[in-house]
Amino acid sequence: MSKVVRKAVVPAAGLGTRFLPATKATPKEMLPVVDKPAIQYVVEEAVAAGLEDVLFITGRSKRPLEDHFDRNFELEEALERKGDEERLGLVTEPTELARIHYVRQGDPLGLGHAVLVAENHVGNEPFAVLLGDDLIDPRDPILPHMMQIREEHGGSVICLMEVPAESISLYGCAAVEVTSENDVVRVTDLVEKPEAAQAPSSYAVIGRYLLDPAVFEVLRKTAPGRGGEIQLTDALRVLATMPATEGGGVRGVIFGGRRYDTGDRLSYLQANIMLAAERDDLGPDLRAWLRDYVAKLS
Repeated sequence: MSKVVRKAVVPAAGLGTRFLPATKATPKEMLPVVDKPAIQYVVEEAVAAGLEDVLFITGRSKRPLEDHFDRNFELEEALERKGDEERLGLVTEPTELARIHYVRQGDPLGLGHAVLVAENHVGNEPFAVLLGDDLIDPRDPILPHMMQIREEHGGSVICLMEVPAESISLYGCAAVEVTSENDVVRVTDLVEKPEAAQAPSSYAVIGRYLLDPAVFEVLRKTAPGRGGEIQLTDALRVLATMPATEGGGVRGVIFGGRRYDTGDRLSYLQANIMLAAERDDLGPDLRAWLRDYVAKLS
């Protein structure tokens, strides 16, 4: 079995209920961050890390997501006739990013089940799981470092971020042991969305995972947990106790960069403002307007 991660799995079967009514007919992954869908940032992140084989785990009403990464010949021809090369490039770019595949999850049985659905495509290889709600700023890549740790140690690698105590109940939380590397810890246990008083640490699991294929056998044996769903957190708890010779062991890489939760309305708005404010084409005018607007509020 190769230690090199080549494939990315992107679960995208969620209903997006926190953004209703906007997501009644539009997949939440297709909501724009500035001027491109949130999900495109995730695919670009995978490709930048060398993962050019991307599998989407989809469900009903996700057809617009598939269309976005497919050719639109009528639109392309219209732009060509106008000589609009700039917009033509923006339209064709998503279709050329990666080899993209799709499989439907069927029953909405949780993240662990979505990962299990990917088994036939992934095979006996380590693979990445990238959650679409987590937008990692392109200037702060974390996947290459996670891949390096995976190549050195095997097992699985998850991304951790320190969060305030009052926020830990929104995440999976890791119990950790320090290692000789400053930003790498050994994960000894995980708890899904604990209350602050029961949390084993302040380290939250965010949506980037490098998983050993041993996770599939563990997931098949994992009973539904919190919310009646098959939790990936529960499978990772088992992997953390397994010997390395069987694909066990879980390490965490601590992320200190810029990350936006596009599944949360406030964080989604912040992502739009922050990314737009730092762009050369939009930033100067937006920053000037923001200064004036905030001054009027105070």
